[in-house]
Order: sequence, then C-alpha cells, then structure tokens
Amino acid sequence: MDIREIPTAEAGMLIRRPVAEVFEAFVDPAITTKFWFTHGSGRLDNGKDVRWEWRMYGVSTPVTVSEIVRNEKIIMQWSDPPTTVVWTFTELPGGTTFVEVRNFGFAGSPDEQVKQAIGSTDGFALVLAGAKAWLEQGLTLGLIGDRHPKGVPTA
Repeated sequence: MDIREIPTAEAGMLIRRPVAEVFEAFVDPAITTKFWFTHGSGRLDNGKDVRWEWRMYGVSTPVTVSEIVRNEKIIMQWSDPPTTVVWTFTELPGGTTFVEVRNFGFAGSPDEQVKQAIGSTDGFALVLAGAKAWLEQGLTLGLIGDRHPKGVPTA
C-alpha cells in the first residue's frame, strides 16, 4: 500500500454554546475533566507544559502548548513520540461553535501511522461528543472511560 498523504486524524462537532465557553472548556482542566481526561496539572497557555492523566487506565501524557489564539485556536504537541494537535474554534450564528481537531505527525511505518491516525480519530470523536453533552446538557457520559473497559480484549 502506498500512502500519498500524511496520515491525519480529523474530527469536528457543532456545540451549541458560545465560542468563549467552548474554548474555556478545553483550556481549563477543571472543565475538561468532565468529558476527557481525569486530571490536568494546569491550564493550557502559550509555551506552557502540562500533564494530562487518565487514571482509570494508569496513563498520562505530556502536553506542550505552542500557540493559543483565544477563542480561535490551540496548537499543542503531546504523546511520546510527540504528535501535533490543532484545535480550531469557529464562532457560528446563534451562539454556537464548531470545533475541529486535527492530529498529525505520527511515527513508525506507514501502516503504524495509519493505525495511529484511525485510533486518534476515534478518540477525538468521543472527546467532542463528550464535550457537546457536557456543555449543552450538563451530562457526563463517561465515553473515554467506557471506550476500553476492563475485561474486553484489545486488538
């Protein structure tokens, strides 16, 4: 199989909340823990290093913010080896926000890169669905914790 484009994870979701509220949900770990990771060492800010944890899985990852444009964009590197994640927040009429996420720069063979991009797309789709449920309805769905429950074999 020949790969003609760099494998990139992409996901997007309309969230029916104002852009400032949606943006804040992704930079403030007190809010983000309602729908994504279980612990964050600090707010996202330009040039800042933080650590995110998923305690139900016993894993964590370093996150380095390379750029933030308030209410518009977050660019960060995460994981080991690091990949780049670009979050884009588009304000739409009616106090709604479209959030897009792109993750790229996967390491390994072409097959490994494709597998990582597919897995990342799956994960980010769940993150955005969880953010939508929390921000629109105040519901904590537990999507991330339920994605890989104990007792279910992994591929």
